[in-house]
This record gives sequence, structure tokens and C-alpha cells, in this order.
Amino acid sequence: MTARRVALFDLDGTLTWHDTLMPYLAGYAARHPARWPKLLRLPADALGYLVSHQDRGRLKSRLIRAVMGGCGRERIDDWSDVYVSGLHRRGAFRPAALAVLAAHRAAGDHLVLLSASPDLYVPRIGRLLGFDQTICTELRWSGPPGPAQRLDGTLVSANRRGAEKARCLERLREQFAGLPVAAYGNSDSDLPHLIRAEHGLLVNGNRRTRRAARAAGVPIGEWT
Repeated sequence: MTARRVALFDLDGTLTWHDTLMPYLAGYAARHPARWPKLLRLPADALGYLVSHQDRGRLKSRLIRAVMGGCGRERIDDWSDVYVSGLHRRGAFRPAALAVLAAHRAAGDHLVLLSASPDLYVPRIGRLLGFDQTICTELRWSGPPGPAQRLDGTLVSANRRGAEKARCLERLREQFAGLPVAAYGNSDSDLPHLIRAEHGLLVNGNRRTRRAARAAGVPIGEWT
């Protein structure tokens, strides 16, 4: 079947009720208390980010490296499997979002999950929900491919948020020339690509983001 549209979904706060990265990292840290001393620098890193307005991707990398940097792929993959398989059981996904996703699938649209969260677990969520393609923030591993690889944690792609999401949308236009794009997001960092989509929709946005969406002409909805 030839796709009629590209349907582009943000993850955190759009498909899910809440952020997915912090619970993922907290769950791993709870299972590996030997890592806890490495977390002592995180408040200083967070303060430095707030004071100097550092790149958000750099802070994300530092968080990930503190919690699991140097750990083996097999151990991390095992936790990622446990974490993602539990998302449905914990009711992490918004029923209305899943219904919209199912409607796009039934219409034969090409489904793309686009998230700033890392490739440690986002592609697994994409497979769980039946997406055709996943685009997310990519991390570096050290060593040859295989279970013995160790996580470096440095970002090897751009942090997939803000203007980078808009660039991802334009690359999808090149990949699927002529197809209109329907895009869904929940935050002000999603507005750059929602504005560029033929059918952009801000869902579950806070008051400030809804105000910015109205000013930009982006329709507003609420998924529960």
C-alpha cells in the first residue's frame, strides 16, 4: 500500500502522559547503587546549564553518562527491554493518542516517531507501538558492535528538539516527496516543525505554549 501521508508523533507528553527519560535513568540507577557516587556532580551540571544556557543536549549526555556511562550493552539492553515492556502496564500512553495513531495506521499513513529522547529505548517504543520509522537522539558506544560494547554516552546526532525537529521534517519531505505531513507535539520546542506541517496540531500544551501556538496559527487540541 502506498502511503497517503506522513504522520509524525512526538513522544514525551504527546503519546505519553509524562517524560520518559528521567524514569528510565532513575530505574537503572536504582538497580545499580554502585553508580550513585557518579551522580554527585549532577546538581552542579544542572545549575551550570541554567546559569549559562548551555546546549540542552550536552546536559542530557552528562546525565546519561553519569547514570550508565561505561556500562555494557547487554546490561543496558536488558534494562531497556524491562522498561519499555512495562510502559503499557503502567498506563504510560494516552488512550486518545493511541487512537489517533491507530487511525493513521488504518489509513495507510507512514508513521514516524520523532523524539529528543535517546536511542537507548525510543526505537523499542517505536516497535511496541507499530511505527514504521523512528528518529531520535543517538548516542556513541565504544568497542566493536555486540553485547560487549560499552556506552560512551556522547551525542553522535543532533539533539532532536526545536529547530532540529524541523530539519528532520524537511528530510522526511525529501524521502516522501509529494506527501503531506501531519505532525503532533506538546511543547514550545515542537512548534518549529508543527508550523511547517500541512496538518500540525499542538496537544496537551501548557498555557504559554498554547498562546504561542495561537499566535503562529497552529491548531490546539487535548488528548487524554
